[in-house]
Amino acid sequence: MKKMLAGLLSGILLTAGSLPVYAAGNAIGYGQGTQVNAENIPIGALDFDAQYGKYDAYATTPDRNRIIITFDQGYENGYTAQILDTLKEKNVTAVFFLTGDYAKKESDLVRRMIAEGHMIGNHGMTHASLPLLNATEARKELMSLHEYVMQNYDYEMQYFRCPCGEYSEQALQIAQSLGYKTIFWSGAHVDWLTDKQPDPAQSLEKLVNAAHGGEILLLHSVSATNAQILGELIDRLRAEGYDL
Repeated sequence: MKKMLAGLLSGILLTAGSLPVYAAGNAIGYGQGTQVNAENIPIGALDFDAQYGKYDAYATTPDRNRIIITFDQGYENGYTAQILDTLKEKNVTAVFFLTGDYAKKESDLVRRMIAEGHMIGNHGMTHASLPLLNATEARKELMSLHEYVMQNYDYEMQYFRCPCGEYSEQALQIAQSLGYKTIFWSGAHVDWLTDKQPDPAQSLEKLVNAAHGGEILLLHSVSATNAQILGELIDRLRAEGYDL
């Protein structure tokens, strides 16, 4: 499963370019938008792919029969083990994007992710917005976590997700120059407010109704709602004909 997922992601990616000239500032907040095409794919995500694919940055995967589930791991809120249990039960491999704090504090869970065939991605050592850093700081933000994970988990990360969903053309270039492919998303819901969790039934319907082939689905593991609905979400998406 891990090799299959790596192949699906790498199929959308190009060869890394040379080291760019990098200037701080000019952060762009990513959003896939609400307008969709005839296949229910957000037009904003497709536009992002078309504009930034040359920097190994994508919001969808080209396999239009598949949905890739990803989780951002900023901190642990007690639900990741349950999420991993569900993924194991349903035989689904996901991508977990770790911050440095998570990688350092939650070693048992990280080792379990790796052992159970999931992919680990880079979400920044300090979760800093890359476009707001200078060149040296930006490289350190990625590579200090890269090296930590290599040294402590014997795992080499390949995929990066921009903290805060903020990017710039230069930020994408510098990630590419370090051998990373930047993965955004084409599906998400407001799930990260731990003191204002969305209704499980409504969230399930929203995610199912927004599903589309080639979707990269962003979820947060701090969400009680996500932990509760994940198994049924997987079942519903499979019933719609999607591979996960």
